[in-house]
Amino acid sequence: MISPLTYFTENFNLTVADIEKLLAVALSRGGDYADLYFEYAVLSNLSLEEQLIKSANRAITQGVGVRVISGERTGYAYCDEINPEAIRTAALTAAHIANSTGATTPINVTAGQHKHDLYPVAHPASEEPLERKIEMLNRADQAARAYDRRIREVQASVIDEFKVILIATSEGLLIGDVQPLVRMNVSCIADDDGNLQAGRTGGGGRAGLDIFVGQRTPDQLAINAARQAIVQLDAIEAPAGAMEVVLGPGWPGILLHEAVGHGLESDFNRKGTSAFSGLIGQKVASELCTIVDDGTIEGRRGSLNIDDEGNPTSRTVLIENGILRGYLQDHLSAKLTKAQLTGNGRRESYQCLPMPRMTNTFMLSGQDAPQDIIASVKRGLYAVNFGGGQVDITNGKFVFSGSEAYLIEDGKITAPVKGATLIGHGPTSLTKVTAVGHDLALDQGVGLCGKNGQSVPVGVGLPTIKISEMTVGGTKG
Repeated sequence: MISPLTYFTENFNLTVADIEKLLAVALSRGGDYADLYFEYAVLSNLSLEEQLIKSANRAITQGVGVRVISGERTGYAYCDEINPEAIRTAALTAAHIANSTGATTPINVTAGQHKHDLYPVAHPASEEPLERKIEMLNRADQAARAYDRRIREVQASVIDEFKVILIATSEGLLIGDVQPLVRMNVSCIADDDGNLQAGRTGGGGRAGLDIFVGQRTPDQLAINAARQAIVQLDAIEAPAGAMEVVLGPGWPGILLHEAVGHGLESDFNRKGTSAFSGLIGQKVASELCTIVDDGTIEGRRGSLNIDDEGNPTSRTVLIENGILRGYLQDHLSAKLTKAQLTGNGRRESYQCLPMPRMTNTFMLSGQDAPQDIIASVKRGLYAVNFGGGQVDITNGKFVFSGSEAYLIEDGKITAPVKGATLIGHGPTSLTKVTAVGHDLALDQGVGLCGKNGQSVPVGVGLPTIKISEMTVGGTKG
């Protein structure tokens, strides 16, 4: 694995002395803190449609972001060139935005080492031959079409990224990371005499193409997408009203991520705009619920050796047995609230300011057998997969559409339903969790989280859980 410091010094003729001088420029008009974020990234996207390779793209981005913090005021500027003069201009701009008072002292940075090594990839997907990716797409297409004659359309793509970052701070930190990322998507459309239904799936992580062998092959991903589409052909209209809801393991954790996770990010809470503001130490969920954010799981899509401020990621307990224990912190929020850093300062690219964001967020397993949870429901909904959703951070209200869901009748899973939406209030829903399965699963590696116009890769997870009452929006009269 290459050294990020060596990469930037050798490819861009940048020295440690240059970095120290640039940090001094950033603080030339005062300020409490400054950092430089260097980034070089290669992004590739190959897609198949109508049994043909329809597009093949490869893009390279590079640049440097400069941040200056003075109290609660932040100055930020970036440049698309990695050379001292361009960075100096950006540093002066950030310094003027955060204009403060105070003497500037010389800055010395020292190269640091990772606490983790979570994705030691020998062969990044960006270096793999195009033929291997094309073969994967063709396999997915063939497997989906072979699953059922009613599969009419198959779309598949392989997206990979290879990113090198280097972070230097006025506190003397100099640290970098090499971050691989790969994802495969498959979507299918089933047609039964004009009844069109779709199924979608995918998988990936911080790994090479070897992640798509074993239990996550292109064939298996395609079959799962085809299965979803075929199931929906026989789906009945979803009922509406308040009922018991069982969420399946894995991807349904996206509801937890959106309805609860964002409300536990520290910027919303220090501003008092979250439904969880000021509630640390108080009960906010059923005692069966323990929720963590863990950026240290090897190879996971949401994992990082360091966050985008240079701090090691961690396993942060957010809610423990129903009690709110803490929030996800970035540098600014931790400093202003005098909280401990959690390694959750993240940004989409060098063009963006870092902010507190989730990594891999999930609920821990409980003691219940999943089959017993289902058997305990007289009439309800079993949600296996979700599509889109919306949440209001300030009040915790959410709406999610179920892309795969089934009725539960007299303790048994029966007919698939379509058009089901789950409507609720995040904190309230957590208080109504009455059973938690022992089958925690993380998603397949497809999560992408948006916040303030920035998107970052994330992971979610959940064991089977039962919510005693939730409003289901359906189309059945």
